[in-house]
Parts: sequence; structure tokens; C-alpha cells
Amino acid sequence: MKPALTMKVSVVSPEGEIYAGEAERIYLRGAMGELGIAPGHLQLLTTIKPGPLRLVHAHQEEELLYVSGGILEIQPDCVSILADTIERPQDVNEAAALAAKKAAEDLLAGQQAPIDRMRIQQELTEALAKLQVLELMRQRKGSGL
Repeated sequence: MKPALTMKVSVVSPEGEIYAGEAERIYLRGAMGELGIAPGHLQLLTTIKPGPLRLVHAHQEEELLYVSGGILEIQPDCVSILADTIERPQDVNEAAALAAKKAAEDLLAGQQAPIDRMRIQQELTEALAKLQVLELMRQRKGSGL
């Protein structure tokens, strides 16, 4: 029996379904680090960290999204991504992300209660992840992908 070349993928957020279709590979940040998912991947349930979500389709066409967090479920025949927030790179507000990054860095330099530091660190992580998605998009445009 020939192994599958693609897997069914569903990406949803509270706003609705963002993507439903096939993919050859998926890349994103899970709770324990970077994940690369291909057809036949072992079953897995994990949280998603803020960062880029890359869906690689046929002929190496790639779709890039920003995911703020959520849950990833991998089953033998499908992958489900339940995201807190999803943005397409062209919808990411770079000025707002840079301002959020600077504000979080400034706050972290001061003295806060531990709970405030955790919230501020999360805001910084999300701002950096958005900026990383924008950088990946620029790299893709520069390479002609």
C-alpha cells in the first residue's frame, strides 16, 4: 500500500473556518517546540504557541499565517488546528506589533508583580511572533516563492 502524500487539514478560529483542504506538510510551534507534520505523523494533542503556521501544499506552494495560540490535534487521517486568533501576513499591523514589542520590553525592564511579568512576557512573545511572520513573508517574496 502506497503512503499518503497529503493529509486533510482544518484550521479554525472563533471567527470561523480559515482553511479546509489538503496539505503535504505543516509547520508550527507546539508546547515543546517546533513541529513539522507530514502524512502518517503519530497522533498528538498539544497546545500551540504564538508564531507562524506554514501549510505546504502541492508543488511546494506555501500558505503562511500568524497563530496566537490554540490547540493542535493530529489523527491518522487528519490534522485539526483550533486557533485562538489567526491573521494573514498582509493583515498583521507591523507598526502595532513593533509598538507592542517596545512597550513590553520597557515594562519588563521595570519591577512588576510576577503575574504582571507573565502577562507582559506573553504580549512580547506575541509581538515577536507577528514580526517573525512578516519577516518570513518578506523572505518568500524576495525568493520568488
